[in-house]
Amino acid sequence: MRSLWTAATAMKAQQLNIDTISNNLANVNTTSYKAQRLEFKDLMYEALKRSNLSDDGGRPVNLEVGHGVMPVATTRSFGQGNIMPTNGTFDLGIDGKGFFEVILPNGEKRYTRDGSFKLSIEDDEKKLVTSNGYYLASEDDSDIIISNDLEDITIDEMGNITGRDEEGAIVDIARIKFVTFMNPEGLLSDGQNLYKATGASGETNALDGEEMTSKIKQGYLETSNVEIVEEMVKMITAQRAYEISSKSIQASEEMMQLTNNLKR
Repeated sequence: MRSLWTAATAMKAQQLNIDTISNNLANVNTTSYKAQRLEFKDLMYEALKRSNLSDDGGRPVNLEVGHGVMPVATTRSFGQGNIMPTNGTFDLGIDGKGFFEVILPNGEKRYTRDGSFKLSIEDDEKKLVTSNGYYLASEDDSDIIISNDLEDITIDEMGNITGRDEEGAIVDIARIKFVTFMNPEGLLSDGQNLYKATGASGETNALDGEEMTSKIKQGYLETSNVEIVEEMVKMITAQRAYEISSKSIQASEEMMQLTNNLKR
């Protein structure tokens, strides 16, 4: 019976759906996390009878039976999360579209909206890094170094970093590299709040201050855009779909049992 295998595909699909929803709920407090949504497509169909129209009439529609469902993609929503104050000097929230660029120890580049940066002391130099120690890139693709004699570090909405020296003069330090993508949904999630550019996302587009429409907020962080109530509704719907599919298998099994008992 096709219904056994059809219902089985539905149960597998809803199991993966629950996994996706659970991951969203698990990251409800993760800085700048973007919620994922699982997408489905129906499987191939078997045409038991084809439509066959003629001048004298005929069959106007097909007689088809499907073979279930399959998950095909996880789409990530890059909608804006709330910008919450932290008063941290190196906490940076992005209000709008775009990403910070960070440099891994092997020289590869990754992209993030998590602006909870820290100071790392190396050879008596202070560098801006992520929580994992990855360097935050400046617009000239170098590390951002902050001199020890500078105080009152300020980062403006365009990513320009300045400080005040011992004489009270304003000193330009660097500008944070800020990039966008033609298709951010095509980015590959790399974990640790990082994304990797792919052919689907397109090339990075580094923006200067005049091109930026987004704003960088010092002393703020972007929260997760997961809506708990919405995810709970999705979970209940997926659970009911899984339950109904299991009942379809039970019904098929009972029908097969009745058929086997006919010979008695």
